[in-house]
Amino acid sequence: MIRINLIKAEKAVAAPKKEEKGKKPVPTPFIIGLIVIAAAAYFINQQKAIGKENAALDEINLEKAKYIEVEATLNQVNEQTETIMKKIALINQLKSHQDAAVAIMDELSKSIPYWVWLTDVSYENQVLQIRGRAVSNNLVADYMENLEKNPYLNNVNLISSTQRKMKNNQFYDFAITAKYVLPAPSPPPKKEGAKKEKK
Repeated sequence: MIRINLIKAEKAVAAPKKEEKGKKPVPTPFIIGLIVIAAAAYFINQQKAIGKENAALDEINLEKAKYIEVEATLNQVNEQTETIMKKIALINQLKSHQDAAVAIMDELSKSIPYWVWLTDVSYENQVLQIRGRAVSNNLVADYMENLEKNPYLNNVNLISSTQRKMKNNQFYDFAITAKYVLPAPSPPPKKEGAKKEKK
């Protein structure tokens, strides 16, 4: 008869397993501490990054304020430059009128015959208003003919010629209009130094 010892087998099955040597369970507070430290480090890094960004933003704002001041200064300079350019243009215009007035009087005096004299000359929009006195109407006609021969004058017209008497003297008051054509500006003189350099 065969016998099997079941008691020993039950003991072997029921025997508790021995824990592996060298392996210990990680405690939960340690994990929580690591998480807190990591979160604190991340927060500190974020604060540093935000501080750098704010510092950079402050620098940009300072630069922007400087550029705003520079822009305002440039606008002021541009306004002053525009005002100065207007003044220069006005001065040049007055100079051109002054030169024209000298040229006009020169041309009128060249054409005037004896016993004719001018009392008033005005110039506006290239139109001359000439007033004067002459001993006779023939002299007024001669003066008009001389004006018509002038290359810078055209459309010479007699507006009026009235006989006057002053004491025992007889004369004619006359008014003439004419258009003055400005002469072409003369070309600037060539520099001798430039010719020598080309050679």
